[in-house]
Amino acid sequence: LDSFDTIEGLALRDGGGLTVLTGVSLHGGLVDAWPERSITVERVIRSLLERWRLAGLPGYAQFDNDGRFVGSTSTEDAIGLVIRACLAVRVTPVFAPPHESGFQAAIESFNGLWQAKVWNRYHDLPLDELRERSSRYVLASRLRRAPRADAAPARRWFEAEAVDLDAPPTGRLVYLRRTSDRGSATVLGHHFQVERHWPHRLVRAEVDLDFGRIRFFALRRRASSDQPLLREVTYSPPARWVR
Repeated sequence: LDSFDTIEGLALRDGGGLTVLTGVSLHGGLVDAWPERSITVERVIRSLLERWRLAGLPGYAQFDNDGRFVGSTSTEDAIGLVIRACLAVRVTPVFAPPHESGFQAAIESFNGLWQAKVWNRYHDLPLDELRERSSRYVLASRLRRAPRADAAPARRWFEAEAVDLDAPPTGRLVYLRRTSDRGSATVLGHHFQVERHWPHRLVRAEVDLDFGRIRFFALRRRASSDQPLLREVTYSPPARWVR
């Protein structure tokens, strides 16, 4: 699993803003950082594909619920371009539950390290020089973590030369969500009744686009390996997806 996040609210010496897209692998601690004046959806996709061409493909890519990652949040059945890019190379996107701590711990820890080791020391530099310092730090960090990376599970080879973002999305998406007081959860803008005896609890909603179904599994942090199926519902993908 690769986790991705952004560091925002940084101001450069020339008065412009700075946003940093960051990434880290669960196994091996393979880190990346891309400082830019702004991070667009296109920049996210380009960075992810660049990383995966060099390091290989993970099984999963985890994000928070930022609109650049998840797509439109104001309508039903929205699958954004970042999701499409993941599905096109058979990487399962995973979205952490909103306002929950712990699920993004690894990437948030790296965000803190990047700010301490790069930003706090070199924030007065021009953007090009800051990028160079960031690249040096990322390389040094990867070298320090090399034994962990060597012991990590093998990643899949990235074979595609081009990724078709207009192709109908196929595969699976995973949304980690907390149920309401009545045991319902919201996935892709739809409200689903999951289990009335599972209120205010975490669930893993697995959207299977190929078989047209959503399966809800119970999540228990104290027994993370025990995830019983709570409910399976039919989900009919729309004729035209919203981005």
